[in-house]
Formats: sequence, C-alpha cells, structure tokens
Amino acid sequence: MKHSLPGTLKGSLREYRTMNGADLLKRIEGFYDWQNERFQAGFWPYARSTNLGPKAMAAVSDELGRKTDGVNFGSQDYLSLSNHPAIREAAHEAIERYGVHSAGSPAFIGNTTHSVALERKISEFLEMERTVLYPTGFAAGFGAIKGLVRSSDYIVMDNLAHACLQEGASAATKNVFHFRHLQNEGARKWLEQIRAKDTENGILVVTEGLFSMDSDTPDIGGLADLCHEFNATLLVDVAHDLGSLGEDGRGHIGMQEMLGKVDIVMGSFSKTFATNGGFVATRSRAVQQYMRYFSTPTTFSNALSPMAAAVALKAFEIIESREGVDRRASLMRNILSLREKLVAAGLEVYGDPSAIVGVKMGSEALARLVSRQISNMGLVANLVEFPAVPKGQARFRLQVMADHTEEQIIAATTIIKQAYEAGAAELDTIVNPPMRASA
Repeated sequence: MKHSLPGTLKGSLREYRTMNGADLLKRIEGFYDWQNERFQAGFWPYARSTNLGPKAMAAVSDELGRKTDGVNFGSQDYLSLSNHPAIREAAHEAIERYGVHSAGSPAFIGNTTHSVALERKISEFLEMERTVLYPTGFAAGFGAIKGLVRSSDYIVMDNLAHACLQEGASAATKNVFHFRHLQNEGARKWLEQIRAKDTENGILVVTEGLFSMDSDTPDIGGLADLCHEFNATLLVDVAHDLGSLGEDGRGHIGMQEMLGKVDIVMGSFSKTFATNGGFVATRSRAVQQYMRYFSTPTTFSNALSPMAAAVALKAFEIIESREGVDRRASLMRNILSLREKLVAAGLEVYGDPSAIVGVKMGSEALARLVSRQISNMGLVANLVEFPAVPKGQARFRLQVMADHTEEQIIAATTIIKQAYEAGAAELDTIVNPPMRASA
C-alpha cells in the first residue's frame, strides 16, 4: 500500500504565488509554515551564506547558523576571478581613489572615470556603438525592456527567458507573446500574426545567448533575420556566456558571428566578471541617451559603485589576455570532465557544455531528499525548483569554475551519485513502506 508524501516533500512555490485574503501580511503565513517545516527538516537549502567567499572549497551556514563545508559547485565565478590578485588590487585602488560609494545616479554625478571607461570597453568588446551601465544585471534586463517598450508595442520572447526579462515585459505591455524554447518558427508565427494586424507599433524579440537552467543557446542569426523581415528589434541577454565561452570570450554572439549585428545586448557582471552590475549595449548613441533618462533602474538608482566598475574593467582586461584564454580552456576542461563523469555515473545532464551543468532529478520530493544528503556528504550545490524551472523538472545546477581540480570534480560526482541513490531508496521507503508481519 502506497503512502502519501509528507508536507516537506510536497508542494512548490506555485501554490503560494497567488494568495487570497484582505490582510496582505497575514495571508502569507501559510507559505511560511510550509517553508519553515522544510527548513527544520533540512529540505530548504536556500539563503545560505559563505564564510570565505566563492572559492572551490567553501564553508556555508544556513539561517540558523548550522555549518557545512565541502567542494563548492554552487557559486557563480566561472573564471575564478573573485579572488584573483589583480582583481583585488583593482578593488583596493578604486576604494583609495573614490571611496566605496557612487553617491549618485548616473544622471547626477554618480559616474566615475572607471565607469565611463567600462562603458567604452563593453562597446568595443561587443562591437557596439554605446553602452549604459546598471547597478545589477536584473536591473539591466528589466530596464532595457521597460525603457524601450510602450503599452501599444509587442514583445515576442522565448518562454524560458530570465525573470528580469519576463518582469520587464509584464511591466511594459500586456502584449507579450511567448514562443516555445529555442523554436524560431514559433517566433515567426507570432511576428506574422502581429504584423498582419499592426504595422505601426514596435516589436521587441527577446532571447538569451545561453539559458541559465538548460545550458542551451538559440540560433541568434535566425532570430535577427526574422527581426529584419518583420521590422522588429532583437534583444539578447548574454549574462552567462560573455567572458566565459568562446576562444576570445565573446560568448555565443561571437561564436555565431553576430558581433555588432544584434540591436540590443544586455548582460551581467556577476557570473564571470567578479562583481555586481549589468549593462545594456546598443548600436545607436540615440538609444543610449534615451535609456539613460527613460530606463528607470538606471535613472533612479545609484550608479555602479566605483569598486564594482574598477573590478569589471580589470576583469575585461584579464579576459582579453593570454591568461583569459588559458582560464577559459581550463574551465572547459573542467566542464567536459564533470559532464562525462556524471553521465558515466548514470546521471542525466542538461544542454550543451557550459559552466552550468544541470543534473536532472525530476520530482521535487526526490530532489529534496538528495539535497539533504549532499549537504551532509560535503558538496555545496544549488537545488533548483519551480518557478526557476517547470514543476516536475527539479535539478541541481552545478556551476563550474576554472580553478576546480580534477579531484574536486571526482568528489562532486561521487557525492551526487551516492546521494541520488540514497535519496531514491529513502523515497521508495516513504512511498512503499515495508509490510509488517501480522501478529
């Protein structure tokens, strides 16, 4: 006789997205009860803190101060630049020169000579005309869309586009149309339908250079051709591939020979460039100037900190150097090694080789059981559930660094394999408890 799952292994954030009740604060207590039950049982592996930063080995603490440590495949530091001596030196020099705070929005003296130089460097790196900086990558994605699109315009976007893009679209217009992931023909269908009835208003087509959960990439040139055909504008988010992929570090836009051919390129410094912040690059100075004053996350936020601008600028210097080539080669060796070992261990991984290695779990119940196991066994990794991925497609998103060693890759593979087997056995015992002999 099968037993039902306990509450800690059931449910998802989906059940708590829309809450009912007149009291805005009281009505969220059901979510907290469910979350806290998971937390107390060891099934809430989020909001942890690191004691020594994003290194290949990490010690982490949860919100109650409970500590675990182990090999770290949970941090976004793809080229292992966060603790690079030149990066640290650039940060210290910026603090000595400017202090620690920008103390103003970009419109009101928040820029520094480093941030101005960084805008020029990004434009040059991507073969674009101009760039606008943002305090975070999320602000850049949201602000790029909200700054350009008006209520009568249209957005046609990949249905797995990042939350910052989805929320920017929702805030900009009700005319948002999603096409199936990576299916350019789906984009064509929407473009044809829109232009059949409206040739006056704008259309923004939105995708990513590398999707952060599935580790796959679109045909960017094909989308650009569609935009030319239907008088639309193409935006590509390069947060996860810029700097870390390609011989020259220019990601999939570079590998697909699309440098300078995409209308709007937005990205983040937080994956490869060792700091916070984001950017929007454009082929037009007019667009840059408009975004500075009509894209609210840059107009009405303090500018990127002087230290962050200096760090990102130094990271670009390293990425373009011989050392950058070597670090990308080391990263790719580690990526391929991890993927090969996981598959050899009987585990399924998503997508194509990148610093994101998603390990399939499937059910949320199994994933939570495995998550508790790996924390105890010495692996730091992030469990991903709905809404970051569809319900029933839970996974671990392992994030590879250039400085990971082969021994650490072997350890991670061994732990996740053993944890998977232990979790699956535990789940089977819960669902199908052994029969007791009658007295």
